[in-house]
Amino acid sequence: MSKLNLHFFTRKKKTLPAPDLVPNNAGGLSFAVDDWTMLRRFLVLGSEGGTYYVGESKLTVDNAQAVMRLILVEPLKVVEEIVSISKSGRSAKNDACLFALAMVAGHADAEGKAAALAALPLVARTATHLFTFTDYAQSFRGWGRGLRRAVANWYTSMPIDRLALQLTKYQQRNGWCHRDLLRLSHAKTDDKARDLLFKFAVNGSTEGVENPTIIPFQKLREQGLDDAAAAKIVDQFRLPIELVPPELRGPAVYKALTEHAGLEWLVRNVGNLSKSGVLTVKNPDTLKLVSDRLKDKVALEKSLMHPLKLLAALVVYRSGHGVRGSGSWIPSPAIIDALNDSFYSSFKSITPSGKRLCLGLDVSGSMAGMHVNGIAGLSAREACGAMALATAKVESNPTFVAFDVSAYPLALSANQRLDDVVGIMSRTGGGGTDCSIPIKWARENKVPVDVFVVYTDSETWYGNEHPVQALDSYRQVMGIEAKLVTVAMAANKVSLADCTDNRMLNVVGFDTNTPEIISQFIRGEL
Repeated sequence: MSKLNLHFFTRKKKTLPAPDLVPNNAGGLSFAVDDWTMLRRFLVLGSEGGTYYVGESKLTVDNAQAVMRLILVEPLKVVEEIVSISKSGRSAKNDACLFALAMVAGHADAEGKAAALAALPLVARTATHLFTFTDYAQSFRGWGRGLRRAVANWYTSMPIDRLALQLTKYQQRNGWCHRDLLRLSHAKTDDKARDLLFKFAVNGSTEGVENPTIIPFQKLREQGLDDAAAAKIVDQFRLPIELVPPELRGPAVYKALTEHAGLEWLVRNVGNLSKSGVLTVKNPDTLKLVSDRLKDKVALEKSLMHPLKLLAALVVYRSGHGVRGSGSWIPSPAIIDALNDSFYSSFKSITPSGKRLCLGLDVSGSMAGMHVNGIAGLSAREACGAMALATAKVESNPTFVAFDVSAYPLALSANQRLDDVVGIMSRTGGGGTDCSIPIKWARENKVPVDVFVVYTDSETWYGNEHPVQALDSYRQVMGIEAKLVTVAMAANKVSLADCTDNRMLNVVGFDTNTPEIISQFIRGEL
């Protein structure tokens, strides 16, 4: 059963929270956010892994209850939000979108359920997504006519070649397989080629099948093949790695994949490619090929890859060893540079604001202890440093202030590498969290600031002043109507910024549009 399912089953309706200061999980006070904000945070960030102060179980329940309240009021709008965030690639992991869609399909009124099930192919774009949705849906409803029809439609409406790929590339997950779903959904078709694919999925029969994916899939399962022979089949038919039996995934197969495998696979597997000896100085042509593919801006834009995935790949590859496995490799400087470039290229073009910025970087202990959205190997500290650099690269001379319960002015350059910045942050601070510190530091040192941008996990306690109080005091002392932007790395139900104040902007996580949205707000266009 999925981890999200384990954390939430309730169907009770809760009252909406008041938009006022409420205790947060770190022991301080923050502004409560409304349910729509919680929904968007959940869809973008999810709740896997929890935060430093609150476990993922409670975080999942908090978010799911907010989704439930919205489902009972505006289910169609909830479905629109889910589809928009999922299709645009704004969600680092699609599981939260699938979970929310399953909730609508199980708890909304008849119109809302129909809209959720109709949207299934838009959100569940791969068979793995479909298996995950099915696992979630069974927590909220049974196999009624609507769910059967929606799952059957997923199989009958997909183009033949793409369906063949889904049936072979993604064969099972969470205890579900295509045979289960085809039987439960009663999927039927008059299309002979599609019907043959259904039979292949149910009983493995390839009789009469002439599909260009199924044929090589079966060839790879013939007796006597070795890595070199498998590589020829992979290269000839341009097959993905998932179609190759694990025992045949050797250096020759990996090398063949570098030329045609999808960009996201390439990003995820640079470590495996190095570990297998493909990405080494002994193979300069392959090293250059992969480096060039990683830096291909056109391919990157088409892939809709979330910056978090690129950042996670960079952090893990640079470490020289996997997060879960025992394998290790010697990182290639060329691949590190390519991943670093692709991370920043994944953001849409950013317009300089021309304003005086103070970037507050949370270096409290919680930032190192929390992983973003459950992404293995990627801490909130690393995401914080990367996001700050993404904003600072186009702004002129921003001021950097790291903080925990004290201020640590940093002489950072937007041209520094991410690992340099993260290294500096890891050696700074480490105590509690007080997000008012950058503002108080600027006030006490009479530093003129038009906009404070604070990067944090959104869990703060404070001493004598709340960040909003510190901002009001700064405005009075300096005579500057300074703005505040908070960028939170946690999908919780509180915000440091007062969401009713149009001089404050609260951002959760980051996607390809986030730096430009921040810049627009700073320029007064939002």
